[in-house]
Order: sequence, then structure tokens, then C-alpha cells
Amino acid sequence: MEPLLVVKDLKKYFPVKKGLWFGERADVRAVDGVSFAIGRGETLGLVGESGCGKSTTARLVLRLLEPTAGEVHFGKTPVFKANRKEMHQLRRKMQIVFQDPYSSLDPRMSVKEIVGEGLVIHRLARGKEKTDRVAELLEMVGLGREHMGRYPHEFSGGQRQRIGIARALAVGPELLIADEPVSALDVSIQAQVINLFEDLQRQLGLTYLFIAHDLRVVKHISDRVAVMYLGQIVELAESDELYRNPLHPYTQALLSAIPVTDPKTKRQRIILEGDPPSPIQVPAGCRFHPRCPKRFDPCDTEAPVLREVSPGHWVSCHLY
Repeated sequence: MEPLLVVKDLKKYFPVKKGLWFGERADVRAVDGVSFAIGRGETLGLVGESGCGKSTTARLVLRLLEPTAGEVHFGKTPVFKANRKEMHQLRRKMQIVFQDPYSSLDPRMSVKEIVGEGLVIHRLARGKEKTDRVAELLEMVGLGREHMGRYPHEFSGGQRQRIGIARALAVGPELLIADEPVSALDVSIQAQVINLFEDLQRQLGLTYLFIAHDLRVVKHISDRVAVMYLGQIVELAESDELYRNPLHPYTQALLSAIPVTDPKTKRQRIILEGDPPSPIQVPAGCRFHPRCPKRFDPCDTEAPVLREVSPGHWVSCHLY
């Protein structure tokens, strides 16, 4: 199957200064050599703790940020080489649902204006045709035509996120990037929104890059899962395989933190030492070695390479 999205050796460094006045120049290595591919109709979950570079990766894929290095191909189109006209066409095919439903919607615009804005920009519908299309999109995400005249402050968090999803679907995208779309919602509402994503994927044949830090949510929706740490992917595998047989010590620690629903079942919690290193001063060798309970001699001097240790299961660790 030909992949819809291919990301190759993607890097993004943000320049900063060390010191208050005339300090040395340094780089925040937000994304540092990320590679993956997503097939049509597939959901790739991207997980990791806050600050590991997940959202920056999403914005690079959409070219909301310009990369320091690397390539992104959407189908056969090189995204970073596309001119303004080509990017305008690509915007229709790649859309994003943001994390915070409270700040991602313009409070001065009605729901009809918010959802219909993309239709106007891409000259897809106007007048009654636009109104009917907005009503159709709202019904698709579990709202109704009667909500079109209301404003964002009149809705709950879950309803606002549904409006954000409707806005993203308005232009008929092929790829939908969901950047922690349920992290700001109550647990009961999270399940409803996740089920909505799955229903929309079956109905419209969408491809997802689903970003989250809640591994329970990612397991439920993803076909494959990539685990990210300090700007790099450290493990990539099919969802069931990753949760059944995590290989990287960081992945094992993340999975050990998932709450167990059965009070009689006990899980050994892996407590990591210290705090995540600064992306300005990246550790030599393996980036995880200062916190790794299984570190040994090569870890602090030699950086591991992402290797396929079994069919479809990739890991970046000297243990393998």
C-alpha cells in the first residue's frame, strides 16, 4: 500500500541565546531526525511526555512551521518545495484539530461562520449551498442546524471540539492531524469524541495522525503507535504489539503508569530518575540514558539507531 504521508529525517531547531545580554547562541532541538509513514485510511498514534516535540512535528507536517532540515511528502507532492498556489491546494487535503477547544475558535464568529470559513476561502460553496453544507457538517459531528447562529461561549468543551472537527472536515481533507484533541475534556466526553473520530474515519475514509499523551486513548484508536522522547522516535510498532511487548525502557515506563481498572490486579510501576533533559543541552549518546534503569556502557557515548528488531517493530536502544 502506497503511503499517503511520508516524513523523512525531519528536524526543527529554534535558536535561543544563553545569558541575558550577549550570551552564546544555542538551539532548542524540538524535533531532531523524525521519520515515519502513514498509509491511506490508517491511524498513527504519536505519544510522549509534554515537550518531546509532538505538536512541533504536527505543525511541520502541515508547514505551519518551516523545517531546519528533512522532507515531508503528501502523496507524491514534496510539501516543503510547494509554491504558494500548490500549498493552497494542499491545505484542503491536510487539516488539523487543535488541543484547546476554548482558544481555537474565534469568539466573535458564529458557528456558521467558523465552519463555513474554509468553504469560502477555497471557493467551495456560497449562499444557501454553504448554509446547507454547514448544517450537514454539524449533523455529522453530532450537532444540529439550530446551532449555526450561536457563538463558541454558548457551548460546552465537548461541543466546541465537535465544532472544531466540523471546521476541519469542511474542505474535504484526506489527512486529519488531531493534536491532543481530548486532553482538555472530561473523561466521559473523551470517549464520545474518540468514538466520533472512529465513525468519521469509517464514513469518510480519513487518515489520522493522532497525537496524545494518554496511552489508553491512543491504544483505542491507533493502528500503529510511535513513541517520542526528546525530539526523536524511540519505538514504533503496531498498537497491539507495542502494548503487549514494549521494548524500549521509556515505553515500558509509560505503559506502567496506565491505571489498572481491576483493584485486585497489581502492576509494577517503573519510576524514572530525575527530570527530562533540556532540548538545548541534549545528552551525549542515548538521550534517555540519564533516566534509564537499564543503561550500560555504550549508552552514554554512542547514540542508538532506530532498527527493525521484528517485522514492523522498530526500536532505538542498545539493548537490541
